[in-house]
Amino acid sequence: MKPVVVIGFIGTQLDAGVGSARWEKWRPTVALTQHEDRVVARMELLYTVRHRKLAELIQADIAAVSPETVVNLVEVQLDDPWDFGEVYNCLHGWARAYPFDVEREQYWAHITTGTHVAQICQFLLVESRVLPGVLVQTAPPRRQRSGTPGEITLIDLDLSRYDVIAQRFAAEQRDAVEFLKRGIATRNARFNALIAEIERVAVRSRAAILLAGPTGAGKSFLARRMFDLKKARHHITGPFVEVNCATLRGDTAAAALFGHRKGAYTGAVADRPGLLRTAHEGVLFLDEIGELGVDEQAMLLKAIEEKRFYPVGADREVESDFQLIAGTNRDLRREVAAGTFREDLYARINMWTYDLPGLAERSEDIEPNVDHLLALHASENHQMVRFNVEARKAYMTFAQSRDALWRGNFRDLSSSIQRLATLADGGRIGLDLVQAEIERLRWLWRRDEPATEGTQGAPALATLLGAGRVAAMDLFDRLQLEAVLRVCATSRSLSDAGRQLFQASRAERSVVNDADRLRKYLVKHGLSWDQLREIPS
Repeated sequence: MKPVVVIGFIGTQLDAGVGSARWEKWRPTVALTQHEDRVVARMELLYTVRHRKLAELIQADIAAVSPETVVNLVEVQLDDPWDFGEVYNCLHGWARAYPFDVEREQYWAHITTGTHVAQICQFLLVESRVLPGVLVQTAPPRRQRSGTPGEITLIDLDLSRYDVIAQRFAAEQRDAVEFLKRGIATRNARFNALIAEIERVAVRSRAAILLAGPTGAGKSFLARRMFDLKKARHHITGPFVEVNCATLRGDTAAAALFGHRKGAYTGAVADRPGLLRTAHEGVLFLDEIGELGVDEQAMLLKAIEEKRFYPVGADREVESDFQLIAGTNRDLRREVAAGTFREDLYARINMWTYDLPGLAERSEDIEPNVDHLLALHASENHQMVRFNVEARKAYMTFAQSRDALWRGNFRDLSSSIQRLATLADGGRIGLDLVQAEIERLRWLWRRDEPATEGTQGAPALATLLGAGRVAAMDLFDRLQLEAVLRVCATSRSLSDAGRQLFQASRAERSVVNDADRLRKYLVKHGLSWDQLREIPS
């Protein structure tokens, strides 16, 4: 059992009493520490300045009956304890500053003492998880002189049983949205609406969330901010675990995710917990989830649904309760149709799907992000850097034009501003520097063009698979796939392409099915013949 920490006001009437006669009456705050089966480790006893002597007396009496209980006297400034706004702001501010540790302690908000207003405010703070605990209500013994400390009732709030008071959490929600957007400079209406909905989902749901969008659109950053928000609200106690699934290859992929037993395979010299177990009671962010193999997809589905799974080489299941946030730069609907992504897993992770727009779709956000990046540079390097008027106009005109492709999205923009800030003499970015940077960006994006001599007629790999996946491929696999696509681009049918590709080995096989052999190769890379036909060369 975790140590119990009680938070509550003194009862200026119920807790009052002087002389030995006070021990003959039931005093709720003192009685709360007299239950032998429920030891209170610490009490945060709130009082106003005019009741300090009573608070000190209660502190001394608790020390006499329960020396293991530490009583902290907390003086609060309340001009009118019956003013709802004043009391709520006072308690809210105290709770926000208090170092709650829900992993090691449990918290009881005592609502028997204090004014009715204070009791209502404690209820609201517990319900909203600003105060991460339960309500405790105490009652006197049925016979006043029975010598027992009375009764204790714990109330764990079930939000579905209570009506929501209109506008109660409006300020909290605005704060949470600003928390999520911190570091995301945006004027885009669509993106602002998206962030507002993500805030509601992040604080109200533990269901899986899928963040789609191009590489560099900010999926990882937003996942981290959602974790920080949930952590600040005491909704989770575990860590944030991030992994790029494109880096998980071969036999070690399952071991990295689900752990393994010693000796499970060559090189497994010790037990390994795996990333899913590391994320217990926290958030697991699987970026580029579409890159997972089919076996890992099946294991992940079981882990999400049942909260348990088998590590590689183990004969016993282990448990892990985590919230999943997944990221992808691919259209998983197309992957499901092609048979490379499990339909049941997709159904499980797409309850909340958000498509993050790329930088080219948010041209109005380029300017505030430039300012944000310059401020970040100044903070990190202790040097202010600014554009002169002519240079800023030239950079913004290009950055917001159709010529600015921003293929790497915010990564491209961040690198560009970092280069300009580093090369600026005297903290001033001039026109010559901007013009050189524009040419550098044009050159970089021209290099990204996948069509080169010898690949004419074949669809670009980046168009088919996405730039992130192509970047993660070995050069051998990429060149082989490009060669296959060139043959497919000039063939009339799947069978025709298969005959050209497997001509030499046909005589060695008793059963010849070139079309099926090619189809399976394409499926391995998340492609289909129909898909190749749909995309122009």
